[in-house]
Amino acid sequence: MGSRLGRSLPKPLTELNDGRSIMRQQFDNIHRAFGSNAQITVVVGYKLEHIIDAFPSALYVYNEQYDQTNTSKSLMRALQASASGGVLWMNGDVVFDPIALDRAAVLIARDQSFVAVNRSRVSDEEVKYTTDAEGHITELSKSVENALGEAIGINYIASGDKAVLLRQLKHVADQDYFERAIELAIHHDQLRVETVDISDLYAVEIDFAEDLERANLYVHA
Repeated sequence: MGSRLGRSLPKPLTELNDGRSIMRQQFDNIHRAFGSNAQITVVVGYKLEHIIDAFPSALYVYNEQYDQTNTSKSLMRALQASASGGVLWMNGDVVFDPIALDRAAVLIARDQSFVAVNRSRVSDEEVKYTTDAEGHITELSKSVENALGEAIGINYIASGDKAVLLRQLKHVADQDYFERAIELAIHHDQLRVETVDISDLYAVEIDFAEDLERANLYVHA
């Protein structure tokens, strides 16, 4: 909803310094990495008509309980509506370096589940992670201790792992983040999730005005 930004439109439609919205920057990054025909599905709720008007060519999934549920249930609806194959998804409030998807594409090409991460910072408010000796994620939440870094909101579930994640998304509480379902699938279903390190690139989650100011340092008109 973007209430902490003090805006009247959904947060993904917030305008950046270069004149694009947050969501337009994401669309451009996706098309740059995967081609202009890449099909994008958007989970909508709050003031959905504004987003649909801005991106009429996208497919849409409606979370009718957007004001009562968290990202776990929005992702659940998206995966239920998806075609066969793996699914790349991202939070709708992340402004990020287009090169991040070039790195992601390497793992997508071999259909390997992953979470994109930043190893250079560990903030109390962000989703953090740890890994095992082989580099697969073991913990993924805001309460991780001795974390290696932060998850930045760009993720992929492989075709063979999607059913497992979907089952856990259905199981978790309405107020859980989708990362809780990933963590449960790792612990109970032996889901193997790699990391894509983008520590040297920019990726800014826009929650407050100062986040928007920081993101605007990277995008220019």
